Amino acid sequence: MEIVAFEPGHAQAFKVLNEAWISKHFVLEPKDREVLEDPQGKILAKGGRIFMALQDGEAVGCVALLKMADGGYEVAKMTVSEAVRGSGLGRLLMQRCIDAGAEDGVPRLYLETNSSLAPALGLYRAMGFEHLAPAETEYARADVFMERRY
Repeated sequence: MEIVAFEPGHAQAFKVLNEAWISKHFVLEPKDREVLEDPQGKILAKGGRIFMALQDGEAVGCVALLKMADGGYEVAKMTVSEAVRGSGLGRLLMQRCIDAGAEDGVPRLYLETNSSLAPALGLYRAMGFEHLAPAETEYARADVFMERRY
């Protein structure tokens, strides 16, 4: 398993992985569609980053870092395919985000998630994220807000 920087050829896998995960637990929202249809324009061109997890050349996971107005990154669109859940890949992807934030000198990583996603919440807490007060969000499903400061 390797984690690599996003390339244009990864766009379809990024979209498919996220649509599968979101659709299984929630409803695809307008903001999801906007980002998944144009990761180059909506994430990378705005100063963000995307990482893809590959196993034998096949994309099995991904995560995006969206550049925030305060200079931090929002961790978004993190998912791992069903076939490799429980393998520790989520932790590897999150560690890559933490490392990228340190490399880029950002003040914090921020994320929005849902209280029903117990395994994800456990991972975030284990990796140093702390709960924040509720905030305004473009996602109806988001009811948990967390950050990890550097």
